[in-house]
Amino acid sequence: MSILSKNATLSNIFRTRSGEMAAAEGLSPATIEAAVNAGTMVILANPAHAGVTPTVIGQPARIKVNANIGTSMFVTDVAMEMEKVALCKTAGAHTLMDLSTAGDLTAIRTSILSATDLPLGTVPLYGVAQRHIAKGGDPSDFTVAEILTEIAKQAEAGVDFMTLHCGITRRGVELAAEGGRITGIVSRGGSILGRWMRRHDTENPFLTHYDDILDICLAHNVTISLGDGLRPGCGADAGDGAQWEEVINLGRLAARAKAQGVQTMIEGPGHVPLHLVQGQIQGIKRLTDGAPLYVLGPLTTDCAPGYDHIAGAIGGALAAYFGADFLCYLTPAEHLTLPDVADVRAGIKASLVAAQSAETALGRPQAVARDRDMSKARAELDWEAMTELSLDPDMVRERRGAHSKEKECAMCGAMCAMRMMTGDHFEAAPATGDGCDAKK
Repeated sequence: MSILSKNATLSNIFRTRSGEMAAAEGLSPATIEAAVNAGTMVILANPAHAGVTPTVIGQPARIKVNANIGTSMFVTDVAMEMEKVALCKTAGAHTLMDLSTAGDLTAIRTSILSATDLPLGTVPLYGVAQRHIAKGGDPSDFTVAEILTEIAKQAEAGVDFMTLHCGITRRGVELAAEGGRITGIVSRGGSILGRWMRRHDTENPFLTHYDDILDICLAHNVTISLGDGLRPGCGADAGDGAQWEEVINLGRLAARAKAQGVQTMIEGPGHVPLHLVQGQIQGIKRLTDGAPLYVLGPLTTDCAPGYDHIAGAIGGALAAYFGADFLCYLTPAEHLTLPDVADVRAGIKASLVAAQSAETALGRPQAVARDRDMSKARAELDWEAMTELSLDPDMVRERRGAHSKEKECAMCGAMCAMRMMTGDHFEAAPATGDGCDAKK
């Protein structure tokens, strides 16, 4: 039996919304249906999330971009996080994740769900661990019952996808600890679970109670984003035994979920040197039977704090070209501090550049047409068309503002190459020094 035949909630969403999803992706409903049943696409949509836009993840659907938001224990500004929620939509993100670790997490999540139609993801373990920290306890003091209750609570509230670190095992933790890694376990969820397993001398509860988790997620069409708790935290750690042991487990877990009618994505590496990106992406895809792959970047260098959105976009473009389906943005604040609103915007735009670059290279009609139309607009000096075709129209308007009445750009002026060979007659604009004193 297919996923759709086993997942009544998903089947109803597909039956009522397949037309709009197909139109948005430039695919036929039959193509999406076949891929969902095969487990190579997922549809993010929990009916309890009022007004949610069902969103398809998995190539050849469009490559999607996720934006992470949320409070931290150092910066708990809920108003700023809600400003980020609005920005995520206008800036072009396709989904967002609430990674809050401080404040009233239930209230924050409820506000976000009410404020956006973008699918929302969470990491339920954070809420459980935070409650123990708030009481002065250890973040790994939680019980299995607490974990299952939290997952069910968030599913009932409308969360569309959840990062659940089901594939990390005691063996994997020991491999990470003893295998010569430089950065050890860098995933927050992975490190909390690693601590729990060591303190309780038992296996990962997300793994031992996986069938209970599947039952909860099936009832609400929550897509499980199988977390990479042992992802490499630096380029030197990429591709080690701990990482691949977990990937193999994730492939098995994805197959078990598919057999039950539950949708899954696979979370991928964070730090991968440029020359290893292809092998990492294709290897993960093969070991997980082509399940949608959700990557954080990946970062192709560890030396770009303040510019990690650029390092991540370089890796993201390569990853998407070689098969990744879903790009989690990085911001200029990565490794430094909690991102502010400007950081979120920069991160989204960088990932959108990566997605467009990959889709053009893959020959996807929508992306190729957009690039071609932009080229024609530039040749014709059609600034209105250039602005609307750009990935950041607001930036184009802002940067061109002082010279928006000119036909040429302020870089070339009368030496405009686009007009030089057309035979057009134009008068050179009067010189204004270095071109930077238009307001004087």
